[in-house]
Amino acid sequence: MAMTEYRQQVEEGAAFIAARLRERPRWGIILGTGQGRLAEHLKDGAGLSYGEIPHFPPSTTPSHAGRLAWGRLAGVPVLVFQGRFHLYEGVSPRQAALPVRLLAALGGEVLAVCNAAGGLNPLFQAGDLMLITDHINLLGDNPLVGANVDDWGPRFPDMSRAYDPGLRALAEEVARERRLRLRQGIYVAVKGPSLETPAETRMLRLLGADAVGMSTVPEVIAAVHAGLRVLGLSVISNLNLPDAMAPIDLEEIIATVAAAEPRLVELLLGILARYAQEVGVGIGGG
Repeated sequence: MAMTEYRQQVEEGAAFIAARLRERPRWGIILGTGQGRLAEHLKDGAGLSYGEIPHFPPSTTPSHAGRLAWGRLAGVPVLVFQGRFHLYEGVSPRQAALPVRLLAALGGEVLAVCNAAGGLNPLFQAGDLMLITDHINLLGDNPLVGANVDDWGPRFPDMSRAYDPGLRALAEEVARERRLRLRQGIYVAVKGPSLETPAETRMLRLLGADAVGMSTVPEVIAAVHAGLRVLGLSVISNLNLPDAMAPIDLEEIIATVAAAEPRLVELLLGILARYAQEVGVGIGGG
């Protein structure tokens, strides 16, 4: 797809959504496998399916609702993307980043990316929350390949602080206040959809990764390119221990994420409430 066509798709999608919003969203939140209950906390909320949004590809991954919701969380105007697009579904990295481009076009300031990830750090436990401090891109592709849109961002965006230090500090503070255990680590993205072999798992750990998944990185790259602040949170859905690998069951992963989801929601709502205080957004319910 030519960049001119992609830009037109972004503009048409943003115009379609803007016509339905009451106010400019400050945050966009992308939810991953087994995550969706955050949208239940929206005040003055509404939404629609991805199929209704111009140029959005279908969401085919189990437990991804494929729905965009909006409203206020802790007083902050937000877009909540209930489900994402993965390269293994046949979309390009540019298409996977489409929600981020829409958020930027609508005047958003912060992107929060959430996912379910396999734990590589042997100190982690299934169900842990992990604050993403950095990432490794092993997808073999990048959403910025092709002509650059200078209005969107620079040709060579700096990725040295892809995950905003201020938001990371805020997440740590909220986790301490609420006594939520929050691990920290590096996320590595692989294309999938096949899961990792023991040898691949050992290699990823040697590279320095603490958790592995099949998403998130294209969204973060596009967000940094667009000048958005980024917060990344993973739910550790299972442990990948190369010397004791066990078959992975998707239903068990979804159940583990579902059990951890209330803590993820509590953490996000706490972060949003503190953000609202710091930037002076009117505090409402949430």
